[in-house]
Amino acid sequence: MRRAQGEGRSKIQTTGIPFPLKKFNIHIVLVGVAVLGAMVLSNSAVADRYPYDIEFSARLVTAALERTKHSVTYEGSYRKIAYPGGDVPDDIGVCSDVVIRAYRQVGIDLQKEVHEDMKGSFSLYPKNWGLKRTDTNIDHRRVPNLQVFFRRHGAELPVSKDPGHYLPGDLVTWTVQGSLPHIGIVSDSRTLLGKRPLMVHNIGRGPVLEDMLFECPITGHYRYYGQGP
Repeated sequence: MRRAQGEGRSKIQTTGIPFPLKKFNIHIVLVGVAVLGAMVLSNSAVADRYPYDIEFSARLVTAALERTKHSVTYEGSYRKIAYPGGDVPDDIGVCSDVVIRAYRQVGIDLQKEVHEDMKGSFSLYPKNWGLKRTDTNIDHRRVPNLQVFFRRHGAELPVSKDPGHYLPGDLVTWTVQGSLPHIGIVSDSRTLLGKRPLMVHNIGRGPVLEDMLFECPITGHYRYYGQGP
């Protein structure tokens, strides 16, 4: 895992424990070990149920971080684009375009995959926009559609308040400003003290890397590696 610059190593105090407190402190240590063991078992259980592809995730994170080097104006107007492999101009985009472009770099075309799934199961997707049929220009760029797609393909994970459950390459969705859907990618960098992973997302200032994970209500947690052969 990468850590933010400036984070130093923890210093261990070596001052001796006064004799009357030794037994008490030993008890604390044993309780601490038990709690730590429970956390390890909990994270292990999550890992067993939701496999993690380190190599794929590393490539996805690299692609996401590369997006932060681009100057992008936040602009989500409807535009006609090619299919498959279509995209709006590289210097504009919204939060979902960060995800779409990162996945394209690792060989997954969410425009195509979402469209094909919606075409066969249109009734299961949100009707927030009054559409009566699929639209390859915009369907994959809508966060609620992506959420349904990931859920339908077994990519949904539990939403947790434990930052350790969010691994590099995972996807997180939020509600911002009370009602607006938002999406970002978990990076392999962490906050200054290592407590939380930093997120790659575009909330209006272009793709950025920042401490966003618990800033807004989380509505979804996903780990998607494509549909396979």
